[in-house]
Amino acid sequence: MLNTITTYLKHPVKAAPLAVFRIIFGCLILFSTLRFLSQNWVETYYINPTFHFKYFGFEFVRDFGAYTYTLYGITFLASIGVILGFKYRLSAVLLFLSFTYCELMDKTYYLNHYYFVSIIAFLLVFLPAHRYFSVDAKLQPKLGFSHIPRYNIFVIQLMLFIVYFYAGLAKLNSDWLLRAMPLQIWLPSLYDLPLLGDLFQKQWMHYVMSWSGMLYDLCIPFLLFYKRTRIFAFILVVVFHVLTRILFPIGIFPYVMILSTLIFFDASFHEKIIGFLRQLFRIKYHVKQQKLQWVPNLRNKIIAGVFVLFFSFQFLFPFRYLLYPGELFWTEEGYRFSWRVMLMEKGGYVQYKIVNPETKNWFYVDHSQFLTQYQEKQLRTQADFILQFATFLEGHYRTKGIKNPEVYVDSYISLNGRLSQRFIDPNIDLTKIKDSWKHKDWILPFNDEIYGF
Repeated sequence: MLNTITTYLKHPVKAAPLAVFRIIFGCLILFSTLRFLSQNWVETYYINPTFHFKYFGFEFVRDFGAYTYTLYGITFLASIGVILGFKYRLSAVLLFLSFTYCELMDKTYYLNHYYFVSIIAFLLVFLPAHRYFSVDAKLQPKLGFSHIPRYNIFVIQLMLFIVYFYAGLAKLNSDWLLRAMPLQIWLPSLYDLPLLGDLFQKQWMHYVMSWSGMLYDLCIPFLLFYKRTRIFAFILVVVFHVLTRILFPIGIFPYVMILSTLIFFDASFHEKIIGFLRQLFRIKYHVKQQKLQWVPNLRNKIIAGVFVLFFSFQFLFPFRYLLYPGELFWTEEGYRFSWRVMLMEKGGYVQYKIVNPETKNWFYVDHSQFLTQYQEKQLRTQADFILQFATFLEGHYRTKGIKNPEVYVDSYISLNGRLSQRFIDPNIDLTKIKDSWKHKDWILPFNDEIYGF
């Protein structure tokens, strides 16, 4: 069995699909970077705020102030290098490092598709995407190959499979399927949409959308892998993601997923795309019909080891929530980086109380002195945000002359249309708590139960 799998993965196939994917992916990052700059989001998100929420374990990642634009400049240039296949390895490494560093500066802006982009950028570092239709292969003909081992394309397909299938598994829960939540909250507000607006007022439509979304995510990767259903599957991909783009403000994610799924199509399709690009830009390009064989040297063994470790992590890490007690949607312990997309509607209230232990005097904190509106929104519903901001407030008020200030929180959350419940134990001095991978036992129990994954 193992020999059959390795033979399949090492078998040479045409390199065109990986080359087209390299170009598409680079163009998407280039567009995203230009969009970020044109909207002035670099200044809004990273330069203006006085405080940034850090990912646990990545507290060392600091913002660079106005020099943050340099990082985006590197991402911009690196994406062009990836598109052209010019100085490809260096471009891929710089693209991964610069893009990922920007995302690690503040977890306030975490999105699944940013995580996906970082993952794909990481994979491209190890893939020979410059071996075909690239500046590198044109300048150094010995680099050019018409065929590459199949695994170089399969790893991208497998990553897309994980994203879709795990998103489908996440929808197998009682709130999504039996209560049509949170779509039952979101869809009625879209009453002004032509044709669909009236339908979204019907409860049965909320259930149709919920169940359809679950079935789509679970089935689409299999339909894309199977040649006979591939075109039908791609039509579903386009319809699904165009619809979600119309309904929800989720940035470029729909375009990323639509264009990424093209890698499932046969090499002949991608060769037509390359032929179109050659004609459009009048590119003279020729590569010898030669196959890049996988040989068991140290370099290839290391790369194979990286892929094994990488996908072992991707398969297992989303299930880390099973190690924590309590309701996942309530505590969100193990929620991020697990392809759980748009499953919750949370509203919250949080108020910090600072106590001087010597005088017993106390006062409430005005969050807007330190946080942007979007940071405040994220703070209200996520325990790790609440703890991290408490630690910041402790340090801040120490500088104001309060020795060993105590920080307490009054916090309530409404989850998927339920009545608000107290979220954090108000009697816990959060300055005594240190963040870790351990269960946050200062989160109060959820007074309900959500069944499923």
